Amino acid sequence: MYQFREFLPPDTIAGSYAPDDVLLLLKEVRVAATAVEEKEAAIQSGRRHYSEMISDEARPDALYMDLFRQAWDEGRERFARDTLAVAEAIATEVQAGRLPARVTLCSLVRAGLPLGVLLHRALRDMGVDSAHFGVSIIRDRGLDMQAMNFIARHRDPDGIIFVDGWTGKGAIRGELDRSWTGATGRRARLAVLADPAGIADLSGSREDWLIPTGILGANVSGLVSRSILSADVIGPGDFHGSMPAGHLADLDISRAFVDDIHAAMRRPAARCAPAHTSVPCPTAREIQSTAARAAVQAVHDAFGIDNPNRVKPGIAEATRAVLRRKPDLVLVRDPDDADLRALMHLCRTAGVPVSTRPDLTGPYRAVTLIARTS
Repeated sequence: MYQFREFLPPDTIAGSYAPDDVLLLLKEVRVAATAVEEKEAAIQSGRRHYSEMISDEARPDALYMDLFRQAWDEGRERFARDTLAVAEAIATEVQAGRLPARVTLCSLVRAGLPLGVLLHRALRDMGVDSAHFGVSIIRDRGLDMQAMNFIARHRDPDGIIFVDGWTGKGAIRGELDRSWTGATGRRARLAVLADPAGIADLSGSREDWLIPTGILGANVSGLVSRSILSADVIGPGDFHGSMPAGHLADLDISRAFVDDIHAAMRRPAARCAPAHTSVPCPTAREIQSTAARAAVQAVHDAFGIDNPNRVKPGIAEATRAVLRRKPDLVLVRDPDDADLRALMHLCRTAGVPVSTRPDLTGPYRAVTLIARTS
């Protein structure tokens, strides 16, 4: 597939993954950083969309990197096993004729990239014709259809599977359905590692667990920023934009992480796959999604929240919100939960209050509430 590089615009971002692992359909852009407080005020007032701005991505401190490495060590076998299970489910769909022989993974930037790289490697190990692209999707703006049109010119659209790291409330699922299904009439197949919201087509599990890549940013996702969609730097025919995160290059473990998990996937222990991974039982998935929606609504009701974008459920979303946004409060099921060590460290460092509310978290182990700016 990577002969397609010759057809890409010269300003396409490269990232730090190996060239055989992913082709990033992102325009390299440079925009001035916006302070977090200014960004929050602009977003919540409706003056600007979040994708038009970006804040400097902070360097994780030494203790946080130690916590990440601990999560990596403790989660290695599970990450490998669950990823392999998803790959085997995709291969089964191909063998059964429910997917075409040429599978195309479209990882949603950034959270989907590490999983997409590993699924791509696993499928190739199984002899499946797999191609892997990184594409942008933005809440309230949708999927980058310029990127998808590029892919459709080279690969069978019926073989496309969208890849994300996990599910939160389901906003991205909705954007996929509106953008992809609306444009093509095809169902958007979504594969994730963890699906606590109960909305993915394929998942390693439905448990909200400490996915290592969920608690770190650019330096575990190919050294690219989240996607940017500002008319100042993105023209009508451009891919969505992204900025290189070169200031984190000395901390970049993107390749090391996928190499390590891929090696674990090749060990016999990784073959013990969860039974529900292939085609989830519709009843079980509905029970999960109902519980997730109820938990989010309970948080809205308990705190009088009328803007759903202020609620970030799940370990990964809750952690990223503390890293990148202006949090007001973090709700946890159990403050002594080992999977919440990194989140609790961030809260202590930033002075973010934590409340133990197992009555509100539902299938999630943590929920961050973004502070109201006005």
